[in-house]
Amino acid sequence: MTVISKNTNTANVVDVVIMAAGKGTRMKSKLPKVLHLLAGRALLQHVVDTAAELSARQVVVITGHGAIEVEAALAGDTGARAGFGINCVRQEPQLGTGHAVQQAVPLLGDDGIVVVLSGDVPLTRADTLMHLIAACGGNKLALLTIDFVDPAGYGRIVRQGQVVRAIVEQKDASPEQRAITEVYSGIMAAPARALKAWLARLGNQNAQGEYYLTDIVKFAVADGVPVVAHKITDACQVAGVNSPLQLAELERAYQKRVAVQLMEQGVRLADPARLDVRGVLQCGRDVSIDVNCVFEGQVSLGEGVKIGANCMIANATIAAGAVIHPFTHIEGGQPGTKDAIEVGAGARIGPFARLRPGAKLGSDVHIGNFVEVKNSTLAKGAKANHLAYLGDATVGERVNFGAGSITANYDGAFKHRTVIEADVHVGSNCVLIAPLTIGAGGTVGGGSTLTKDTPPGALSVARARQVSIANWKRPAK
Repeated sequence: MTVISKNTNTANVVDVVIMAAGKGTRMKSKLPKVLHLLAGRALLQHVVDTAAELSARQVVVITGHGAIEVEAALAGDTGARAGFGINCVRQEPQLGTGHAVQQAVPLLGDDGIVVVLSGDVPLTRADTLMHLIAACGGNKLALLTIDFVDPAGYGRIVRQGQVVRAIVEQKDASPEQRAITEVYSGIMAAPARALKAWLARLGNQNAQGEYYLTDIVKFAVADGVPVVAHKITDACQVAGVNSPLQLAELERAYQKRVAVQLMEQGVRLADPARLDVRGVLQCGRDVSIDVNCVFEGQVSLGEGVKIGANCMIANATIAAGAVIHPFTHIEGGQPGTKDAIEVGAGARIGPFARLRPGAKLGSDVHIGNFVEVKNSTLAKGAKANHLAYLGDATVGERVNFGAGSITANYDGAFKHRTVIEADVHVGSNCVLIAPLTIGAGGTVGGGSTLTKDTPPGALSVARARQVSIANWKRPAK
């Protein structure tokens, strides 16, 4: 008989075991199932992030199919920064869920609670798991359960009164047991010392010839250890991904969850069903977002920001009162680096504008249709309203950059910078060949190609004299 420690302090120590060895045949993909993306992150990453919210001491990931790829994906994980270590163990061959968790035993201490999760069940809430851990309390086996109208394929919860006596897998269930609607989600919390002893007693005398993790319930009952169930009603929290259809369904469920949270904060969404957040979106008061917008990485929208339809925004900070017109593409680099994008208060961007990594726009800057800005700083009130390119440029206050004009920043080997000082007016169809400085208050005549610095206040024109040849005829075939 397994003896459970009466020291309730063990409930404060949590180790998380994530099963991620499955092949995912129905995904019909070379990519391991747990690496398919939901909201821009791997399914497994969602589960690891949930472990971080539990303040887990460690995470043990059980790999198998595609182990090298899965382990490589975890190598750059944020787990260490979240305060826990991530260890991988391999399940080879794959002989069932019980056999999978057996592989983690050498890494588990005898203290605390072990929470068992699945790498393809990405939407379990941390608060749900905290309730499950509390139900375990360090001296009980706690199961996460749910009622399904159609429970086919799931292990049934067999009770005697309110006491859980067993979990019976679908293929081993009697007709009476198959009629039970309460099912086991695949998620449990167990005292570490007891779990290790129960795992050692598993056999494979069943229809599948596998080692079922669910068999530990009968061992707990035999040892006199209470088995409790924490039942929830939100099916999305226990939904796994086995096919592209299920992945798409969970994507929409995730996005609905995010949309509800945003609207509860006061964000106005034109249509909550047409929003995609693939990272972290922070919004101030009175933000409005039109349909079909995609947010990636870390995006911050200040008070009163308006986002038009069909915009894509990644890794950007957009200050209060800015307006992003429809079909604008903002693609910042990694947050916290010089490549992250900043848009100043009251700026107007788009429609059909593109901001690339390193764009820093001051307040009241206007970037119009078919204008591209890359690695450039535009000071307060600067404008580039039509068909322009600003790359590796420093643009002063109140500059007007004409339609069709560009900074020629690349010489074939190196990038060079263009400096346009305050109050400069650049005419249409100009080429500014870097390195170059346009002096404050200067004017560049339309159609000019400049290769030399210009003095402040000057009109600079660099174009060939117009010539008209009378009675000229085009060549004919």
